[in-house]
Parts: sequence; structure tokens; C-alpha cells
Amino acid sequence: MASNKSIAEILYDIAEYLNMDNIPFKPRAYEKAAEVIEGLEEDVSEIYKKGGLKALENIPGIGISIAEKIEEFIKTGKVKYYEELKKKMPIDMDSLRKVEGLGPQSIKKLYEKLGIKTVEDLKKAAEGQKIRALEGFGEKSEEKILKSLTFLEKSSGRFILGFIMPEIEEITEDIRKQKGVEKAIIAGSVRRMKETIGDADILVVAKNAEPVMDYFVRMPEVVKVTAHGETKSAIKLKSGLNVDLRIVPRKSYGAALNYFTGSKAHNIALREIAVKHGMKLNEYGLFKMKDKKETFVAGRTEEELYKALGLHYIEPEMREDTGEIELSRENKLPKLIGYRDLKGDLQVQTNWTDGSDSIETMAREAIKQGLEYIVITDHTKRLAMTGGLDEKRMKKQMEEVDKVNKKLKLEGKRMTVLKGSECDILKDGTLDLPDSILSQLDVVGASVHSYFNLSREEQTERIKRAMDNKNVDVIFHPTGRVIQRREAYDVDMDELIRHAKRTGTILEIDALPERADLKDEYVRKCVAAGVKMSIDSDAHMPAHFQALRYGIAEARRGFAEKKDIINAWPLAKIKKLLKDRH
Repeated sequence: MASNKSIAEILYDIAEYLNMDNIPFKPRAYEKAAEVIEGLEEDVSEIYKKGGLKALENIPGIGISIAEKIEEFIKTGKVKYYEELKKKMPIDMDSLRKVEGLGPQSIKKLYEKLGIKTVEDLKKAAEGQKIRALEGFGEKSEEKILKSLTFLEKSSGRFILGFIMPEIEEITEDIRKQKGVEKAIIAGSVRRMKETIGDADILVVAKNAEPVMDYFVRMPEVVKVTAHGETKSAIKLKSGLNVDLRIVPRKSYGAALNYFTGSKAHNIALREIAVKHGMKLNEYGLFKMKDKKETFVAGRTEEELYKALGLHYIEPEMREDTGEIELSRENKLPKLIGYRDLKGDLQVQTNWTDGSDSIETMAREAIKQGLEYIVITDHTKRLAMTGGLDEKRMKKQMEEVDKVNKKLKLEGKRMTVLKGSECDILKDGTLDLPDSILSQLDVVGASVHSYFNLSREEQTERIKRAMDNKNVDVIFHPTGRVIQRREAYDVDMDELIRHAKRTGTILEIDALPERADLKDEYVRKCVAAGVKMSIDSDAHMPAHFQALRYGIAEARRGFAEKKDIINAWPLAKIKKLLKDRH
């Protein structure tokens, strides 16, 4: 079955091939289609199965031409148009386009001048100092390519949680439905909601293990079975992810869940506590040791286990041995923000710039997701590639927001659309729009989209200067990282957190799975410093609102509570905060 990921990758590749030939408009259509497919909850193959070609056309952003190519891929596993483009330029587009600093034109030039088809070819040419001699490249470009290749090598073999989670949850749900299965739960780093994972663990309590194991190893997603036993089986999925399934006794369920959830450091700390109490802890339970005899003490549930160790229950996201055990012992654990606690979203893009849908469509989707307010934060004029807004278009958008609010109010909808901006921070720390416009907005977010290679001091001062602008409320994705694609720019986050405290600036946790920015260690520092944060979807299409759960996970790993996250508050309270800081 064609996965959403594989369909999206082909559409992205086609867009890159078209960009190489400077074909107008079409590349963006393919990019947008890929983004939409990537963000869909439902499998595209299932959509096609239910409604055919017409159902594909009904997906927002998918026209008849692209729908036909998706249909062809679902039916045959190939797209003739894509194969023709590849024949013309036989390169590993999917891998090359992930190298930072390489655009379609530079990839084309590298192929034509140096015959580079793969990242291996690219690395060899860069190490041989052949790229710097090409027109339009130079020594710095070559160094940047090598740095990016090193970064990509370091990231290989891991999966971004938000991209792989739907597949893991679907498999777990299918197992849960099997006859005789009492419990099925995801463990490991997935349960701890780590930003990236290496593999997945599923624990099952079942009356009869054999049929469950047989079903697991014969699932259609499986490409390789590496183990098939009575209590443990292991498979590799088409996506490349390794998944282990373990059948555990009902009596040991809590202990096994705790053990296989980890982290390793957290588990070691728990075992040391058990030893101090004259007990032994493993995946089968907590046992009292006396005269070389074991007596079962706890392990049916995790709560029971922690209690027997003299601890209060610790949420999975906190289990990294970074102070949570001490807080648990002293009954000082934070009451973490919950997965249903957000009331609004402070970063939403629309088709006024690089989003896929209208302000009204995004507002209506936000209502479906249980939100009460959103801030429209389209890009500003410097980001010309996104159609960034200048002063004139910004004013028109503000009028459109008023119209949408009026319409929603007449319908009795509980939704407020706020006027905002993702305003570009220029090289010197000034902003891309004048204060005369920014002062008219409800919420102003500022972000860095260029000059990533400034020195640590310059980058820090640049962002601090933006914070000093009284109209800037939030710094969006503060470190600029894109997981597995781009490292964070060099910035003194401790100093930014101190300055955010001085200026009352909010720091954002960007929930898009490939960003997860702020990362958990900085969230903890914000919590300790009393710096308020927001958790935003950075939605460019309706499906992106679902990413909020990953931003909440990031906040929970950073020990954040509702009081630390401003968009977990009612709108009136946020407005008061912004008014007071101004």
C-alpha cells in the first residue's frame, strides 16, 4: 500500500525537478500537494479506495493532474511523469534536497558539471575540494555542504516522532483489536514523547500469545521479521522502523511498562532505590529479598510500583533522571500541562502567504480541534518567496479578519480570530514592518529566517534587539533548528531567557515535529526563570493543528505547567498580560 510519506516524497521530488527548469507556478502546486498529503491523518490509499479519483480531487490543494498521478502511484507503485524526469536527470533527489544550502539549481549544476548523483558523490567531491571551483559556489559553500552532510549522517537511523507516530498508533490499535488482547500500549522513547526515536516497543497483555504474535509478524506493513517467539517478536516496517512486541504477564504489567518505557538513567535510579530498601526491581516486578527468597511486592501498575519505592507517580515525559525522582520523593512534582489544556494557537499561516487555506477555513478547523482563539501570523515582505505581506496587504488582511470574526459571531461560534504577524527579524535586529503597523496588531511574533551563520554574540544581540521592540510579544521558534535538516543557529539561549524575563517577551515552543523548538532543556530554564511560553502549531494547513500535541509533549518534558503556557489561558487573561507588558 502506498503510504502518505512515499506519495509526498515523490511530489516533493517532482517540484524540485520542475524548479530546476525554472518552470513557474507548477513547482509550488506540487509542494503544496505534498505538504497536504504529509499532514493528512487518513491514509490517502484509503481515501482513494472509498471514493476513487474524485475523492483525491476533493482533498484541498489537489488538482486533477496531481490526483491522477497519485492514483497511478497507488495502482502501480510508479508515476510515469516522475520516471521521465528521473531519466532526464538520474539523481537521488530525495537525499540531495535534504542537504542544507543546496537548491534545485545548484543540484542541477553539480550533476551537469561534476556528475554528482548521490550524497556519497557529493561528499567525495566536497572532500576533494572540487565544488569550490564551480561558479556560484566557493570555499564557504563547500564547507557548508560538508557540515550539513556530517549533520545528516549523525541524524540518520532516527525517525521524527510526529511523522512516524500515526503508523505506530495504528499498529497498536490493530493489535488491541485482536481476540484475547486485554491491553496493548506503546512504551519506550515513543511513550516518553522524545523528539526523535530509533525504534518502537509495544507491550501486550493477552490470554493467548500465539495468535497475537502470528498477526504481528504477518501485518501488511512488515518487510522483515527479525524474531518470532512466544513472548517477543521483532519486525521491520516498510518505513524502515524496527518494532518489538512483548507479551507480558498481567501481574507484571506495571513493572514491564515502567522498565520498557525507560529512560535507562531513570530505570537505574529506581533500581538503586530498590536496593537501598532491600528489594530488587526488574521488568517482572518489585521483590523483597530475604534469605535468598523473592517475595512479590508490586508491579501490577506503575502507580503501585512508585508508591512501594516511596515515590509519587512520575509522568513518562519526565523520566530522564534530571531531577524528577528528587521532586517525586519530596512530593514537589509539577502538575504538568495536559494534552487538552490549550485554548488557543498563536501562530497560524494562511493562503495570504505560504499557507494552504483561507483565514476562515483555518478558524473553522481550530474550532474542530477544540480551540477558542487563533492568531493569524502570515509572513512579512522580506520573505518574498512566501508572498510576505507589506503594509498595504497587512491592512487588507486585518479587514478580512474582522469579516471572519463577524461571520463566526453571527453563527454563534466560540472562536476569536486575532490579528497578528510573523514579522521577520532583519540582520541588525530591526523588524520587517514599521511600528505604525505592528502597533495595530493583537499579537506580534518575530522570527529569524536569514543570516543563520552570524557569530554567537551577533545572533544573540540581534534577537535581543527585536525583544526590545515594545510591539514584539513572542519570539517564534527561537533557535531556528529543523531536526535532521538544520542545526540551531549559534545563540546564547541563557542570555535570551534572561532578556525575555527583563522585557516580558514570550518564547515559543513551535510544535511542528521537525522543529520542536524550544527544546526541553530550554523549556526547563524558562520555567525556572519565570519566563512565559506559548505552544503553537505553526500551522500552514488545517491538519497542522494536530501537531499541538507534540508541542505539549515538549513542554511536559520541560516540566511546564498551565501557568507557564499563556495559550492555556482564557483569551481575556492573555490580553491583559500583553496590555500590561506594553
